[in-house]
Amino acid sequence: MLRTLFTIGVMAILGLFVMKLVFGILGGVLGLFIGLAFLAFKIVCIGAVAYVVIAIVSPSSAKRLRERFSGAPTTY
Repeated sequence: MLRTLFTIGVMAILGLFVMKLVFGILGGVLGLFIGLAFLAFKIVCIGAVAYVVIAIVSPSSAKRLRERFSGAPTTY
């Protein structure tokens, strides 16, 4: 009976250690993912502002950019 209680206690401590290790690693991965998502959002915002400025200053250049990056099939 004492051995059973000791075994349950050891398994509980090992389980807590493993959970802390796993969630610590996943927390770092989640933080990295969120950081990369914010970086991508900033890049998209800068590109959008640049496009709006180009569209105001030179509409023909904005049209060429839109045609290049629109994803429409090209004809040869």
